[in-house]
Amino acid sequence: MSNLFDYKCPCCAGEIKFDSNVQKMKCPYCDSEFEMEALKQMDEELNNIPEDDMKWDTDQLSEWKEGETANIKEYICKSCGGEIIGDETLAASKCPYCDSPVVMKGAFAGDLRPDLVIPFKVDKKAAIEGLKKHVMGKKLLPKVFQSQNHIEEIRGIYVPVWTYDTAVDAKIHYKATKEERYSDKDYNYTKTYFYAVSRQGSLDFESVPADGSTKMDDTLWESIEPYKFKDAVEFQTAYLSGYLADKYDVEAKDNIERINTRVKQSTMDAIRATVTGYNTVDMDASSFKLTEGKIKYVLCPVWILNTVWNGQKYTFAMNGQTGKFVGDLPLDKQAYWRWFGILTAGVSAGVFLISMLATIM
Repeated sequence: MSNLFDYKCPCCAGEIKFDSNVQKMKCPYCDSEFEMEALKQMDEELNNIPEDDMKWDTDQLSEWKEGETANIKEYICKSCGGEIIGDETLAASKCPYCDSPVVMKGAFAGDLRPDLVIPFKVDKKAAIEGLKKHVMGKKLLPKVFQSQNHIEEIRGIYVPVWTYDTAVDAKIHYKATKEERYSDKDYNYTKTYFYAVSRQGSLDFESVPADGSTKMDDTLWESIEPYKFKDAVEFQTAYLSGYLADKYDVEAKDNIERINTRVKQSTMDAIRATVTGYNTVDMDASSFKLTEGKIKYVLCPVWILNTVWNGQKYTFAMNGQTGKFVGDLPLDKQAYWRWFGILTAGVSAGVFLISMLATIM
């Protein structure tokens, strides 16, 4: 029974010992008392929690079929070095990302075949209209921007995205407390109760996305999300006709740590929401296991618009499925300081009025 002296107090983490007077384990630091069987059971549960099992099979992805890439050509950007692909009829002249010239590299070879594609739902005309609406009503935009800026290039491009489907089995143990407050004529008291709380459950995750391209600006990409992956269809090379497709340069396995962190956090949040009625709740131990993990390679449609104004390039992006439009705009500094002066004057007037009222009262 010597191992009993190794127990730590769940309340203050001090070493607890058997107290013969109360026939219980007792902490000499905070005077908390515990049934030996309860401590033994809790100790066994914590010691038997397995390590996280969050492995993915990255060898399940598809390969190109024989002859399927015969009409697909590869282009390379002279500036950013990015590799993009398209069908043999595509007159690619500029990189959709950096607007630099691209040259034909030759027949496409290698790499994995996309599993799914989200076809373009909005056309080039809608993208141009999206830019007009995007600049409309912007008070701090230089007035001549709309008339003097011109679209240098507009390209429809399929951006590579990895999606991750899985189910997560989780076991989580918490330390929790409840407080009871009361008082008499001399003192106020707080009585704290300590609890060991356990939860076990499963959550399903479908199409958790991760960008497969370093060339697609992360801010632009995150701004045009989300995509409706339920509308994705089986990939066919015909969908590339008239469009470019970015060649992934981030492997599926390179995103696994990021995806596992996201899945774990979402699971912890969902399970934590079931632990209610306590004043404090702290996670004590946890275990996560992935089941049915599946990775898919999906092409997502994006319109990239490059415009030039005052010698500076501005890049805009539109979600080719939903039509969501984003992009930075130039700032009219004179208009900015004019508006800033009006707002400052308004705040100053408000403060002065409050001061006057206080004085009057």
